[in-house]
Amino acid sequence: MQSSQTLLSTLRTFHLDNPEATWEQLRDRLREIAEATLATPNEWELLDTMGLVYSDMSADLRDWSRTGALTVPQAKAADGARVFLAAAEERLLTGHNGPLVDLIENLTDHPRSAAAIPVEVLQPAAEEDGEPMTFGKLSEIYLADQGANMKESTLKNTTYQCRSLAEVCAELDLKTHTRADLVAVKARLVATRKGSTVNALLARLSTVLSWGVNNGHLERAFDKKLKLAKGADSSREALTQDQVQRLMDAVSQWPETKWERWFITLGCITGARLGEIYYLLKEDVREVDGGWVIDINEGEGKSLKNEYSARLVPLVDGAYGFDLKAFLEFVGNMPKGARLSKTVYKRVSMDMNVVLKEILGDEKDSTTTFHSLRHSLASLLKATGTPLEAAQSILGHSSNSITYDHYGSGSSLQLGIVKDALRKALPIKEAEPS
Repeated sequence: MQSSQTLLSTLRTFHLDNPEATWEQLRDRLREIAEATLATPNEWELLDTMGLVYSDMSADLRDWSRTGALTVPQAKAADGARVFLAAAEERLLTGHNGPLVDLIENLTDHPRSAAAIPVEVLQPAAEEDGEPMTFGKLSEIYLADQGANMKESTLKNTTYQCRSLAEVCAELDLKTHTRADLVAVKARLVATRKGSTVNALLARLSTVLSWGVNNGHLERAFDKKLKLAKGADSSREALTQDQVQRLMDAVSQWPETKWERWFITLGCITGARLGEIYYLLKEDVREVDGGWVIDINEGEGKSLKNEYSARLVPLVDGAYGFDLKAFLEFVGNMPKGARLSKTVYKRVSMDMNVVLKEILGDEKDSTTTFHSLRHSLASLLKATGTPLEAAQSILGHSSNSITYDHYGSGSSLQLGIVKDALRKALPIKEAEPS
């Protein structure tokens, strides 16, 4: 359940915090919100964020409806608000506006009794307390409210990003900030950081500012389209297909009992994150629908980057020369509940980067890391025309724009479609004798 502060913000949005409100007043408010939402353009990069806002508000209303003391008008309006939130979320996910239009028409059978509200319908007015709202202060409130909902690793990364942004934003009062102020923040970030890092920080800035607006701490934010051009720095981070093949040729000569061989291999053929491969257990390599997959999940104390990271990734026999039979024998000889890797997490990244350096030598760019294998697969998927939804399912992303714009310059699809997409994209080569 969301915090009481967030719940109160949700109720205020729909005027449900006022038990004296009549059904006519609540109906007018709901219609105005629906109309303004339909008329409001959405930034592509913020679709996921807005979807989560709608989902959280719907959860608030569900819990309030189950446990609160409601008047009849409140009960009717709460149900209508949940219909609106579901319709608004469907608009974001599918572009289907029918449910939202139907709701507006159902609520427009009488004269309007209230003035139209501004476009920022889900943005309660900021409190006028006279105190400046620095990014440091806002991010502290944000983390206090949202931190409990984050994975430990996500919370650490978010806290680090917020501290970095607080230093750059300094004493800027976000209650009175302008577009020029945020452009200046971006310029300071660009002066000391590479493009991909700048974009990650700007994305965090946008998330916190949007949360601040939605929760009444700010009236508005001028954070739209601050990010650098698509693909900033990512071309330097990806390996070429020739380099990936060289890696696979090299590790395929290693003993089948050497875990490092299979760690590198899985990075090349699945694009899984280093942490996802590190925490794979014997039981996470399994047969599904007649084919072998790695099951990336949260079981057994494992932590995922986000809810979209949980997925099944097919193992394509022969990809870059991958020997599926030998890999399954290696897994079969592992003890029950054992991890694929045989070292501590703090060392695995260093060990894998050393392997890349040893095999690629001077060809390994200073920005190339194990994560570059993920970029390489994303680039390959894009180059071979893999549908965005399939690439998203393979890489475990919540946004199609992330999948290709950041990595390669979803939805959960049926496993067979994902298998076919990988088989089409990956070069098949007969496995070298070990």
